[in-house]
Amino acid sequence: MSTKISVVIHTFNCENILRDCLERVKDFDEIVICDMYSDDKTLDIAKEYNAKIVMFERSGYAEPARNFAIQSASNDWVLVIDSDEWIKEPLQQKIREFVENPGEYTAARIGRRAVGKQEADRPYDLVLDKPEYIIRLFRKDVVDWPPEVHSTPVIKSGKIYNFPYTNEGCVLDHVSADMSYRDVIEKFNRYTDFEVEKLARKNKKINIYYTYFQSIWRTFEMFFKWGYKSGVDGFIWCVFMGFYKFLSRVKYYEYLKKPPETDSDKHS
Repeated sequence: MSTKISVVIHTFNCENILRDCLERVKDFDEIVICDMYSDDKTLDIAKEYNAKIVMFERSGYAEPARNFAIQSASNDWVLVIDSDEWIKEPLQQKIREFVENPGEYTAARIGRRAVGKQEADRPYDLVLDKPEYIIRLFRKDVVDWPPEVHSTPVIKSGKIYNFPYTNEGCVLDHVSADMSYRDVIEKFNRYTDFEVEKLARKNKKINIYYTYFQSIWRTFEMFFKWGYKSGVDGFIWCVFMGFYKFLSRVKYYEYLKKPPETDSDKHS
């Protein structure tokens, strides 16, 4: 099996952040851009880096295109990142070493931290930074990525390795874009609609009182993990994260209150 690696990146109108991402993955064996018909300069930037470009219908979020993009890669090993994520050289090196000798492993989880653009070059703090572990590296023949918003890949065979995080930069940086609060709220409004669809498919139960306290807990949990390092801006972002959870559940509560659609409604 080849040890070459394809980097798969999903894009839609991200001309303001894509170049920073591509600069950090340009030394991998292949870059695959899966674009949802951007109407800015996203594709022009991708062509500058000799990326393989495949197109997918615009769905509002990346997950419906994940499997298509992964299978469009030319190599056996695939690394999936978002256009607002950065990979430093130490992590690149660890990924290459892993793929050279994966043993019984067919996929790997990578630690990811959320940082502002101005913080992305600081060393990784083993005490203060608490990464989330996400599956982003795998053999393309063993993965299935559900189409629901914020879903995670399913590895059908083999074991999953966890990359140890160190202060040498072996972590994926999720770099917050320069978005206005208006833009953030508009994005949340779109994405929480998709969350409602996911909850409805799973026929989830809802308790608004419990959800309210969950959202508060999430706000302060995130603030004391990493948000405090960014001061007021970090606190505002953590509040947004708690609000996102509450908003998606409130919309779902509203959805459940609607009377079921009758046959006459469907044909009216």
